[in-house]
Amino acid sequence: MNLRGSSSIPKMAEEISKSELRSSAAATSTPSSSTTAKSRWSWPSVLRWIPTSNNHIIAAEKRLLSIIKTPYVQEQVNIGSSPPGSKIRWFRSSSDEPRFINTVTFDSKEDSPTLIMVHGYGASQGFFFRNFDALASRFRVIAVDQLGCGGSSRPDFTCKSTEETEAWFIDSFEEWRKAKNLSNFILLGHSLGGYVAAKYALKHPEHVQHLILVGPAGFSAQSDAKSEWITKFRATWKGAILNHLWESNFTPQKIIRYTCLFLSVFILSLALN
Repeated sequence: MNLRGSSSIPKMAEEISKSELRSSAAATSTPSSSTTAKSRWSWPSVLRWIPTSNNHIIAAEKRLLSIIKTPYVQEQVNIGSSPPGSKIRWFRSSSDEPRFINTVTFDSKEDSPTLIMVHGYGASQGFFFRNFDALASRFRVIAVDQLGCGGSSRPDFTCKSTEETEAWFIDSFEEWRKAKNLSNFILLGHSLGGYVAAKYALKHPEHVQHLILVGPAGFSAQSDAKSEWITKFRATWKGAILNHLWESNFTPQKIIRYTCLFLSVFILSLALN
């Protein structure tokens, strides 16, 4: 896998900007009513951020994928619905609306083997954008956003155990596989996606031809010294607080959201004074 570092970010931004300019080259120079409205709305961009908007996520994804040369199809794959209290864990929610898995499929040569790519924690399928063109030359590449991530549905997370959490990801992925009618594929998982991919392959080996784990989470052996340090830290008051926050689903993403909310309120108060 060719996962490039921060040095590629300026080049990526330049490529995206060029792509956006090409797509808007035919636009008229006369300001539209929406443009005029935007010019009157002078709030800082942080105040216009909508953290729960899947449409914004999909739009950002399209801008990122605009630099990919291989044609692709993006779709929201319906993995069904079930009333609250269902034994299917990811439906134990206050809503029984259908759930969707955001999926991107790249064009490939006929009879190319299918490669399904599963991203890691706090990421989405766009994490692999630098790899898509090269892989699509040899495989039928399908990249997904795991349930609760990226452009996929985000039902309430009510899992209370490791087993339920695993079922959240594994069973939703299996429903997606059924909806896409896929089998005999190569399954690639990165980080947390590697953990999920390995667990899926153990539960449904009949569908996985090959398993590729890229920096998988949960597989690195800990040294006795490190394991002992972690045990001692958990026994301290700091470790107890961190462990309680984690068990209460207080994730790093929530810290970012609350920080953005605080900054929004702060900037708004300055603007009103």
